[in-house]
Amino acid sequence: MCAIDLPDLGSWQDWLAEEINQPYFQQIQHFVAQARQKSPVFPPPSQIFRAFHLTPPHTMRVLLLGQDPYHGEGQAHGLSFSVPQGCPLPPSLRNIFKELAADLGQDPPPHGDLSHWASQGVLLLNTVLTVEAHQPHSHRNQGWERFTDAVIQQISDRTDHTVFILWGNEAQRKAKLINGDRHTLLASAHPSPLGAYRGFWGSRPFSQANAALRAHGQPEIQWL
Repeated sequence: MCAIDLPDLGSWQDWLAEEINQPYFQQIQHFVAQARQKSPVFPPPSQIFRAFHLTPPHTMRVLLLGQDPYHGEGQAHGLSFSVPQGCPLPPSLRNIFKELAADLGQDPPPHGDLSHWASQGVLLLNTVLTVEAHQPHSHRNQGWERFTDAVIQQISDRTDHTVFILWGNEAQRKAKLINGDRHTLLASAHPSPLGAYRGFWGSRPFSQANAALRAHGQPEIQWL
């Protein structure tokens, strides 16, 4: 197996150097490279680690955890739940915006690009960072989960206070990696149409996140 260049993770490099130098991380890169030879894989190579560049550790104060990237053409751009401007809103994001409007009493953004959250310190992280076109969960259990678990663990260990927003059972399983005495965990049902009625509606994660940040002397997020 030929060596593949390690990704540039910007300011996260020091935190994650041990992980990206592990053999399993090289194996992930080979797996994704081979998958791209057979069918489209999202997001594009330049955007796989985009969340880390938009939200460096020194600005990060919220982690919003997703599952795997959107699997439709032109949707995934390296940020969990987010789509580029001009892209129709996926069902989960439509529901997120409905809850956002109900929570804060204002109209939601006119587009689905959540880069403005990322630039304020919201790390929009998926547990799996790539996916094959029209094949949800197709890159599960290939090593990405080990890497993103390490990210969550590093944030728990190295930051004084972070708000972790965990929607759905998959995200909530990561709570065991987080020091609940130091950090704020906001857990509810997933915003997908299949799960939102189980407790996502009315959960008010955005105002709760800001309340926790205020309580710890941290700047609020301007969600709108």
